[in-house]
Amino acid sequence: MKCVICKDGEYKAGMVTVVLIRDESTVVIKKVPGYVCAQCVEYELDSEVLKSVLAIAESAFQKHAEVEIVRFVA
Repeated sequence: MKCVICKDGEYKAGMVTVVLIRDESTVVIKKVPGYVCAQCVEYELDSEVLKSVLAIAESAFQKHAEVEIVRFVA
């Protein structure tokens, strides 16, 4: 599948780091399975992985964590 950002690269399965920021909180989620563009390194997540990532982030935001770094676990 062609990259939606650069329009030239192809997505390949890989691991990404997702950074989400809300107000004063930053959540870093490492080793998230996704599809990474070989050219521009833009990534996409499938819907189930995205749901998990958002749940992890929401948990950190609810704790009012200033910075939280976690490794993704499905």
